Amino acid sequence: MTTNQPSNSWQPLLGGIIAALVVLIAFNAFVIINPGQAGVLSILGKAQDGALLEGLHFRPPLVSNVDIYDVTVQKFEVPAESSTKDLQDLKARFAINFRLDPIRIVEIRRKQGTLQNIVAKIIAPQTQESFKIAAARRTVEEAITKRSELKEDFDDALGSRLEKYGIIVLDTSVVDLNFSPEFAKAVEEKQIAEQKARRAVYIAREAEQQAQADINRAKGKAEAQKLLAETLKAQGGELVLQKEAIEAWREGGAQMPKVLVMGGDSNSSVPFLFNLGDVQ
Repeated sequence: MTTNQPSNSWQPLLGGIIAALVVLIAFNAFVIINPGQAGVLSILGKAQDGALLEGLHFRPPLVSNVDIYDVTVQKFEVPAESSTKDLQDLKARFAINFRLDPIRIVEIRRKQGTLQNIVAKIIAPQTQESFKIAAARRTVEEAITKRSELKEDFDDALGSRLEKYGIIVLDTSVVDLNFSPEFAKAVEEKQIAEQKARRAVYIAREAEQQAQADINRAKGKAEAQKLLAETLKAQGGELVLQKEAIEAWREGGAQMPKVLVMGGDSNSSVPFLFNLGDVQ
């Protein structure tokens, strides 16, 4: 009589499954942290001390999890609005360049959670508060004309606030800066008035310079006429005196005075005398 033996054909399959599980568990027992990343190891949901930095790290299989954070430069645009010292509404939009401190990544994981939470719950509200501090120190006109100073105050306030959360601010930029339509109209009207005032000053100076030029020309003409009159007067007086002297000598019958006259050319002048009475 033949007895049926139990089949062992399933044993190779079972061995393969066990081997695959062992390989899978062994593979999951290690994690690789790439450059620009930092990891946080959690066992049974509890974050462990010590950040996992670049390299290969062991983790308990099946009961652990690793959260990986990007610690390279991140950029987000954050809106903000505030009132200035003169109670004008001012709106802005900032581009924030930052990165997470890899050494404090475990603290960030425990307190803030994901990067989305960090942006929404930390960076956005702190940007708003920092902008309020910077805007409240100046009027709306100063915020526009001294934009670099506004940004400097904002950077100082934001950097010190985010540093407490393990967030390092690398740079900020003002993407947009807007103010109320009423103030925009007032600024436009002021600029127009200033342009008109500068034009009026220019015209007044031009007229003043023209008037001074006219005065100078009139003075010049008066001086020239005065000099000409004095010259003519002097010349006319000498001629009258000479004529009267000649007539007086003639009437008196006296000998006319002799006049020394230089004759000849310029190189050999010879003096000679003649009587004024000979002159008719």
